[in-house]
Amino acid sequence: MYSEAMTPNEPVPTVRLDAQSLRGLAHPLRVRLLGLLRMDGPATASGLAAVVGESSGVTSYHLRQLAAYGFVVEDDAPHASKKERWWKAAHRTTVLETLPDSDPGTTLLVDEYFRSIAWAYSDRVLRFADGLASTRDELGGEWGAVADLSDWMLELTPEEADEVGRRLHAVVDEYRMTDPARPRAAGTERVVVQLQVMPTVTRGATS
Repeated sequence: MYSEAMTPNEPVPTVRLDAQSLRGLAHPLRVRLLGLLRMDGPATASGLAAVVGESSGVTSYHLRQLAAYGFVVEDDAPHASKKERWWKAAHRTTVLETLPDSDPGTTLLVDEYFRSIAWAYSDRVLRFADGLASTRDELGGEWGAVADLSDWMLELTPEEADEVGRRLHAVVDEYRMTDPARPRAAGTERVVVQLQVMPTVTRGATS
């Protein structure tokens, strides 16, 4: 289990999904809203609506659903705007492990959650690609040069695939941010690393 040192104002590090909590998160917009709160800190429904291109009524509804399942909580810290409710993430990371004896309904929720994550990842990559020119202009050519979108086809056993994933997680964890709200160190920028290990079904394969 991944854990980090925390101050009293930091979110609980990890939430592990179960059949019940999946119901509150298996939606692409909720996945994105939660990701934004974790990355950028507390926000209002209207502020998030401007980012995701939805109405504040839509984002407000989904934030309330996330709150009902414990993924977000109201932020009681002082803010410049006091007319709106401010929300913050209740955890830093989400973990979904194999759910034993999943019923068909839970299996459908797991599938929908994975689709929501896939949508969020693909949307992030597309937005990065669309804004690559401005990234070079704002951050400098050296940051554009280190951007990497790669994929490899491997032949692995389930045990080997698990080992690859664990080793990659271990490397990323060495550089993981401990507090997204803390000012960045000189010379650093936020870098998103996405990891996908996706078993495939070969066309025409026979057993």
